[in-house]
Amino acid sequence: MRPMRLPAVDGVIFEQINDDAGYFYRGKLIEKGRSQHQDYEVWDTPQFGRLFRLDGCFMTSERDEFYYHENMIQVPCIAHSGPRRALIVGGGDGGSAEELLKQPTIEQVVIAELDPKVIEIARQHLHAVHRGALDDPRVEIRIGDGFRYVVDAPAERFDVIVLDLTDPEGPAEALYSEAFFRGCRALLAPRGALSLHIGAPVFQPERVRALVDRLRQVFAVVRPYFLYIPLYGTLWGLATASDTLDPSALAADEVDRRIAERRIGALQHYNGAVHCAQFALPNTLRALLA
Repeated sequence: MRPMRLPAVDGVIFEQINDDAGYFYRGKLIEKGRSQHQDYEVWDTPQFGRLFRLDGCFMTSERDEFYYHENMIQVPCIAHSGPRRALIVGGGDGGSAEELLKQPTIEQVVIAELDPKVIEIARQHLHAVHRGALDDPRVEIRIGDGFRYVVDAPAERFDVIVLDLTDPEGPAEALYSEAFFRGCRALLAPRGALSLHIGAPVFQPERVRALVDRLRQVFAVVRPYFLYIPLYGTLWGLATASDTLDPSALAADEVDRRIAERRIGALQHYNGAVHCAQFALPNTLRALLA
């Protein structure tokens, strides 16, 4: 957990990963305030360009968003034969939606975002993250509680469900519960998959282990994978969960074939070799997730 929220001082933005470690960037504050649900800040930084924070935690930036969004979205989508409908819980910055729209079979993306201020900030400051996806006719934005949306949508089915959330505390805590994962499972179409971020294994090992264990209580196939995300300053964990879909079973050349066949361009990080490498766990992570 990251219980402390360190304020910015004289253009220095602090991020605390746990009680004993953190890092900083320099920047100029553009906008800050308090919405109905959370504190928000937008910064202009030499390192990452526009940078967005919620409740004192880095969310996304113009120049490195692709590390997170490409791998959160393309890993399950490339493993799927052709996703048509997707649900994003959270994701108001639009980065996940933009990535989903690269899939040629996508017909509808529903964004269930709690805080309308996040959408407003994204439209005003983060075009380089969403690239117009928030206003694409295939994207439907539903403002409200993501937990209630999942519970109250029993007739809907999605090929991909993306939990693009803040950390599992505060407003988002219930969205990492076993009950919520079961609700998501009920909304998945056959061969559908859930994807989410699970935290920093070096600095938040208990969180990472607990979330993977919780997913394993609900889904038959749980595949954690890891990459370095510059904005987050450390190795970061993502995961897919499904009853049938297993992205780790794909070979690198098959991933590259599907990328080419689907004409998915503008990928800055993700490719076949990266897809496979992210599932190769060092012994410390094997032990953590055993």
